[in-house]
Amino acid sequence: MQFRRELRSLLRLAVPVVLSDLGWMLMGIVDTMMVGRITQGTAAAIGAVSIGSIYFYTVAMFGGGLMLGLDTLVSRAHGAGRRDEAYRSVLSGLYLILPLTPILMWIIWSGVSLFGTFGYEPALLAEIARFMHALVWSLPPLLIYLTLRRYLQATSRTAPVVFALITANLINVIGNWILIYGHLGAPAMGTAGSAWSTVAARAYMAMILAGYVLFREWPWHIALTPDLARIRQLLRLGLPAALQITLEIGVFATAGALIGKLGEVPLAAHQIAIQTVSATYMVPLGISTAAAVRVGQAVGRGDPHEAARAGWTAVVLGGGFMSGCGIAMAVAPRAIGRLFTPDAAVVEAAVALLLVAAAFQIFDGIQTCAMGALRGAGDTHTAMLSHLVAYWAVGLPAGYALCFRFGLGAAGMWAGLCAAVILIGIVLLWAWWRRANHMRGVTSDALNAGTAP
Repeated sequence: MQFRRELRSLLRLAVPVVLSDLGWMLMGIVDTMMVGRITQGTAAAIGAVSIGSIYFYTVAMFGGGLMLGLDTLVSRAHGAGRRDEAYRSVLSGLYLILPLTPILMWIIWSGVSLFGTFGYEPALLAEIARFMHALVWSLPPLLIYLTLRRYLQATSRTAPVVFALITANLINVIGNWILIYGHLGAPAMGTAGSAWSTVAARAYMAMILAGYVLFREWPWHIALTPDLARIRQLLRLGLPAALQITLEIGVFATAGALIGKLGEVPLAAHQIAIQTVSATYMVPLGISTAAAVRVGQAVGRGDPHEAARAGWTAVVLGGGFMSGCGIAMAVAPRAIGRLFTPDAAVVEAAVALLLVAAAFQIFDGIQTCAMGALRGAGDTHTAMLSHLVAYWAVGLPAGYALCFRFGLGAAGMWAGLCAAVILIGIVLLWAWWRRANHMRGVTSDALNAGTAP
């Protein structure tokens, strides 16, 4: 009965978050599908969106990852009934991204020139530059949106986030149709048009959430002066999470850059596989966010048993869903590939990658949900360390060797990353098991005060 009750509570929060994450991912999928139907240079266009997007996210999500600390701070304050602390935490997040944004934009701009060192074909390099020089302008609204979204989710208010993403997807589709192909008198901008459409959609999302927070609930009695102690606390929690997400996205960015050396077709296949696993990943990612909130709110109330139950419910739910996704990828990889492009060579190359991806789906679901439960309990270091070792010391070197030395190509690279995901899933499941047992053994006062082991 307790499990069923927790499952209902978790799903009430997780379903809107999952819908939001799927809406977020849908933008990238639509971009890939629509540039995949450019009449000339299809593989180069898909490859440019692949490399450009994942490089952008590697840098941008470091800033977004810092805001993951709000899951802990805001949910605990909300669970304990200390709403002013929740407001001060989100304000501290906004102060933190203010100086960070121009630095990250400069890194993105500067990094575009480095793609020439990978030996890519000139047509692909030109498409990457056009795409990135437009996409970089989406970073400021993106970071504002991510900060406000974490605050709203941690206080169990997800309707504004869902509304913003659904309507933003409509803006993105219409913008792509106009700017990629040159409809309604606009110039046909190709991949650059896709990027400018994304800029408009992200600016819209940031304005929707900012308007909701400011005009519906913001307590204007809260002092606007920076709270340096709270900013440091947010950094203490958010920096390991930011490094973890950067390490995870970064390893796939590096893998994509290396696969690009094999040619446009393997790179396009890599993009299709990345978009597919990223779409399935959005569901456990949403469950993970719900787990962080539910665990954090239970910790704020001083209830270790509810916190443990919330975390385990999320792990079971995420692992079960991803098991079904793995089966679907193994059964119908060609059908998935044809959703992205009619190019037969690209589809056949994507099939091998999707079969590898099918093997690690369940472990990806487990590690993601366990990571969220740990974050709600205040542990963001374990995930960072496991991602560093498994991806960069094991998965990427093994993938490189299989890809280039043993001649397995892109499938070899994905096999190495598959081994890393399996390893991370096992480690984080064990870490959450230990953390849950520790929480059950401490007093409610110690748990609420944050002194639990």
